[in-house]
Amino acid sequence: MAATLHTFASGAELADKLATAVAEKLAAGIAARGAASLAVSGGSTPKAFFQALSRKALDWPKVTITLVDERFVPADNPRSNHLLVAENLLQSEAGQAVFLPLYQPAATAEEAAQLATTETTAITPPFDVAILGMGNDGHTASFFPGGSNLALALDAATPRGIVTMEADGAGEPRLTFTFSSLQDARFLVLHIEGEAKKTVLAKAEGDGAEQEMPIRAVLRRAATPVDIYWAP
Repeated sequence: MAATLHTFASGAELADKLATAVAEKLAAGIAARGAASLAVSGGSTPKAFFQALSRKALDWPKVTITLVDERFVPADNPRSNHLLVAENLLQSEAGQAVFLPLYQPAATAEEAAQLATTETTAITPPFDVAILGMGNDGHTASFFPGGSNLALALDAATPRGIVTMEADGAGEPRLTFTFSSLQDARFLVLHIEGEAKKTVLAKAEGDGAEQEMPIRAVLRRAATPVDIYWAP
């Protein structure tokens, strides 16, 4: 599947342009279907984008937001993606959006994944917008090289929903939407910043196994063209 690279002079410019594009897609979803959905990634990269998006004028009560992946930690944990979204996106008018967390208070990550899968069926597929990040090892969402459920997560035949993932370097067990849940989003974005990530992207676009660099599954097999937003 073709990918389009959008290059910006700074992270601030990228955040502003991406927020504008996402707001337009969400507004179009609301106009067409009466509701819109957004799945976002965690980490430090999207903070400025979250803040820019939170300032957009939208019919926020008609927007449902979730995460593409999450650590199996409570929402008040500093490593929680839920906390990142709450502090940077679910502010002001955007605080009226419906937020569906992936972390669920359960005895195990597997039980939490089952509960989160049930909760997120409230979102009619496909997502209007899904925004992915990428690690220096080529992982995206929580599709980690060598991950415990990587083959299951990357298989397009795996049903939509959330599966668990454990991998060296991942820290806590992860909860992640399957590839099948994300790959047909109406607007599918890969948001990366820094020269190092651009080098990783160039490697991912070359030959090699998806299991070695899982972002390749998105670049090669997504049903929707991928828009890559990059700034140095």
